[in-house]
Amino acid sequence: MGGIPDGVPALFSCLEPLFRRQDASGGLRPAPWSGPRRWWTGPLDVEGLSLGAVGAAAAALNLLAGAPDRFATTSALTAAAFDSSGHLRISGHPIQGFAPLSGFRRTLDGWIRLHANYPHHAERLMEALGATTAGGVAAALRSMESLEAEAAIQSRGGVAAAVRTREAWLGSAMGRSAGRGPWIDLTLPGGKAKGTRQPVLQPLDDPRRPLLGVRVLDLTRVIAGPVSTRLLGVLGADVLRIDPPQLPEITGQFVDTGFCKRSAVADLALPGKLHRLHHLLHTADVVVAGYRAGSLTRFGLEPEALLDARPELVVATLDSWGREGPWSGMRGFDSIVQVATGIADRYGVEDGDGGWRPGALPVQALDHATGYGLAAGAIALLAHRQQTGLGGWARMSLARTAEELLGLPAPPGQAGSPASQPPTPDLRTQASTYGELQYARPPLLLDGQPLDYGRPPVPYGSSELAWA
Repeated sequence: MGGIPDGVPALFSCLEPLFRRQDASGGLRPAPWSGPRRWWTGPLDVEGLSLGAVGAAAAALNLLAGAPDRFATTSALTAAAFDSSGHLRISGHPIQGFAPLSGFRRTLDGWIRLHANYPHHAERLMEALGATTAGGVAAALRSMESLEAEAAIQSRGGVAAAVRTREAWLGSAMGRSAGRGPWIDLTLPGGKAKGTRQPVLQPLDDPRRPLLGVRVLDLTRVIAGPVSTRLLGVLGADVLRIDPPQLPEITGQFVDTGFCKRSAVADLALPGKLHRLHHLLHTADVVVAGYRAGSLTRFGLEPEALLDARPELVVATLDSWGREGPWSGMRGFDSIVQVATGIADRYGVEDGDGGWRPGALPVQALDHATGYGLAAGAIALLAHRQQTGLGGWARMSLARTAEELLGLPAPPGQAGSPASQPPTPDLRTQASTYGELQYARPPLLLDGQPLDYGRPPVPYGSSELAWA
């Protein structure tokens, strides 16, 4: 077992003020890890980001338990968890990847990447380009410059980004704002707790479920947010995910991140449903939200309002581009953030015809690293609440995680060498209403033994708007 990987800064150093409040030595205790240091190919240290993010969650759990080194990780567990959707099989079948309309497309002056996995995004994309077929989309893009096409698609609510160099991104207003602040940005409220429900956690009584009794309201979709709440669920929290009925989730994606939580559907535009949600908020311990900045304001779910009403609440939020800058309210996904920030350009390859095409990270590491980082922030704030009675706000963005990755030193070893192979995953099987699931374990060890998901995903939208 070792500490933080060589050459990788302690990503969880942003949690240090909370560690110092609880640790009389004032020191940060990196979580142990073991296994190979390098297993993916490419110019960026994706392994370092992955180990650091999972290590942040393990370190926060050790802080909560008051027992250093109880939680740890391994290269094999981390590599498998960051590719969980690739390992998932439902009744023997892999899940759908990117939709046909998603991906890189040539433009008049370069490349753009489209994200059209959700039907409503595909519709907006085609409306923006005046196209009715995939061929029409390609033809329209060939007649437009990359930035022109990006602006046209974004203005209609579609999701796309021009392939930028790193220099172009850093020279933009959005690029200059994306790297500001710590990776996990923490705000601690003042005042006194107003609520009456503050369960006293006893993580050493049931070390495999240190969050037993914690109620988590999960307002997230896609990958990063659900990864975070999946981890809270496996640790014993009662996680209730709530989705809007007008935006159904992609089935395979939902199953992959749906272990150890329940699923409800509620239209918050209906007064009765919104009233029920606010009733749940009165007794929630943690709220995790993964929507665009400002999109939940009309429902009274902005973090500032939640903490003003209940300073003992733990709020964890993520978005794509951060809360500042010209894209702060823009839609985005891991693949789109890679393209905008210069990662796709770094991973570009010769296409065999004497040309060049952009590339991508070996896994959706921005999503997964942000998810585990957000879980780390929530767990550390729960530990803080145990001592002070007050919660706080942890916020992250995919763009800030991209900056963390791009700021890491060059990865050790030779990219593409025979040693650059993912460790053999320890896959498990479990019965579910979706069929038999083959899946990757959670990326944590407890006292040297791997954790596992105690409950399979429930059918989408099958749960009541109530705590278990």
